[in-house]
Amino acid sequence: MRLLTDPVLRPRVAHLRRHGAPPQVPRDLDAVLISHLHHDHLDVPSLRRLRGRPRVVAPLGAGELLRRAGLQVEELERGQRTEIRGLGVEAVRADHSPSRLPVRGPQAEPLGFVIGERPSVYFAGDTDLFPEMTELAPVDVALLPVAGWGPRLGPGHMNFERAARAAALLGARIAIPIHWGTLHPRHVRRGKWFSEPAARFAAQVDAVAPGVEVRVLRPGESTSVAA
Repeated sequence: MRLLTDPVLRPRVAHLRRHGAPPQVPRDLDAVLISHLHHDHLDVPSLRRLRGRPRVVAPLGAGELLRRAGLQVEELERGQRTEIRGLGVEAVRADHSPSRLPVRGPQAEPLGFVIGERPSVYFAGDTDLFPEMTELAPVDVALLPVAGWGPRLGPGHMNFERAARAAALLGARIAIPIHWGTLHPRHVRRGKWFSEPAARFAAQVDAVAPGVEVRVLRPGESTSVAA
């Protein structure tokens, strides 16, 4: 089973630039999970590059945009489930903006996804911390955003400290920090805000949830998880 989440496969998207080379286009995908409509998460040109046009699972309201791009789409609302080759995927809450900016476009409630059981994987997409994360516990692997593409975070995001609290609420066995060190605005200088969130997340998890194992993955690295 191969799932891809919120792919950006280009050197740039809108005003954002990628630090480092873009990844190779993944092959043999079973499906793509889209968490919300923002351009750094739903990048239509990246989706068009995927061979075989795999099924796209996206929030309710994203369907028209994706179908116009020639993609096969399944839309989900919070609490709904689907199956991909027998693997259960549940759409769960995400606390984030529903709009596709900068121009007025479609609206869709952002989602996270809980994938499978034993091991289970929680992909948060973009979200702020919310108390109901405890309802998702326990999860084996939590993919948690720990920063953003700029030095300041607006509402609907977690910094490394709030993400560490999320790892505790989720009862995660393993936490992997995401959404850091990849995209940045063209005219903004990279600094500690760009390079250090994952390390700060790991230190904060050690303080508030010492039973959670943190795995920091650089682009191109992989990991495995036993049931």
